[in-house]
Amino acid sequence: MKLTPKKLNMFTMLKLPSAFLCGVRTKFINEEKCIVTVKHRWINQNPFKSMFWAVQGMAAEFSTGALMIAKIQASGKRISMLVTTNNASFTKKATGKITFTCNDGNLIDDAIAKAVETGEGQTLWMKSEGVNEEGIVVSTFNFEWSIKVKS
Repeated sequence: MKLTPKKLNMFTMLKLPSAFLCGVRTKFINEEKCIVTVKHRWINQNPFKSMFWAVQGMAAEFSTGALMIAKIQASGKRISMLVTTNNASFTKKATGKITFTCNDGNLIDDAIAKAVETGEGQTLWMKSEGVNEEGIVVSTFNFEWSIKVKS
């Protein structure tokens, strides 16, 4: 089953309701890239009238995780996935529509191939950058994903 933005948004609504209610939406996904947006609204703001950092984190993580899900499905293998570490930097107030893009789909292929070949767990770092409507970077998130072939 090929993942599409519509299917991912349905998944978000059913399995990640807090992200869905905060406005996290997938706009594009292919083998290399995933784009997820979230708009600053009353429900996801902090006391400083910008987007709460955790809402940005949900959108950023989903842009990396959706790529991971798609690649695991395409492999045909039973593989578990888990975020083990993350870090973030914030460079501007997040207001308006923020677009998170992850371009690390190619990194997943290597990790899956190595996990299948060796039977050992693998880790990889994936980056998602959030930009506002003016194209200015507001935050950058890095997630360390761990994958392992299920026995």
